[in-house]
Amino acid sequence: MNLPPRLEYLSQAILPTRWLSTAMHRFTQIRNPLIKNATINVVLKQFAVNMAEAVEENPHAYGSFNEFFTRELKAELRPLAPEPAILSPVDGTISQWGAINGNTIFQAKGRSFTAPAVLGDASEAPRYLDGQFATIYLAPNNYHRIHMPLAARLIKARYIPGRLFSVQPSTAQAIDGLFARNERLVLHFEAASGPFALVLVGALFVGSMETVMHGKVSPPHSRSPRDFDHQTENIHLERGQELGRFNMGSTVILLFPAGSSTWDADLGPGQAVQMGQSLGNMA
Repeated sequence: MNLPPRLEYLSQAILPTRWLSTAMHRFTQIRNPLIKNATINVVLKQFAVNMAEAVEENPHAYGSFNEFFTRELKAELRPLAPEPAILSPVDGTISQWGAINGNTIFQAKGRSFTAPAVLGDASEAPRYLDGQFATIYLAPNNYHRIHMPLAARLIKARYIPGRLFSVQPSTAQAIDGLFARNERLVLHFEAASGPFALVLVGALFVGSMETVMHGKVSPPHSRSPRDFDHQTENIHLERGQELGRFNMGSTVILLFPAGSSTWDADLGPGQAVQMGQSLGNMA
């Protein structure tokens, strides 16, 4: 049963979310077979995890719960939509998407956040004025690796400290500016069609984010932003290539400039998507 919005917020505001998330991260690394197999069994019982999709189908063959949770999928089960489609970077559920109203991005009924706030960099926000956004929520049973929606070169990245509120739908309806308040990693790319941003949002028990370029970005949970300048490097990732991964569930946000993209008309909030399927097209 969902709590009223005010109680939902208060119930999480008083929690030591960084400590809990760090403790959960350490727990997921345990390699003791009795502990990790028992934990895996709980998740298999509680959630509809399709192990037939995994390269290693035996859940107890993984060395730790984290290895099980970030398991690799059989590549042929996630074919890439043909170009010029924007690929879904993850398996998940579309939380919201559509047009950015000036700088304002719709979160849930009565709730929003802004491009400058979520990017943590006012100098980058103008390029997304009146642009397009897509917010995709990853539940615990989803595939937890993140892939490239387009072929692009990484320009820069910023780790932004913050809270670790849950990002489940009920919390998104209760906490204004949720995704701009949580810890996150903002990645700025330049594709052949122009710039875009991809934001990895941390959450309660999701205190671990990593990328193929930076390795583990958190933990530890710094209280200061960290910038990674890749302007002089030639870090180019192909369309559909693995970009990073979450531990547990979380959220990915895509931002595109005005006039650069259109979303597929047959998709919308609440709809499940898989990595590699089309979300829309570049203009």
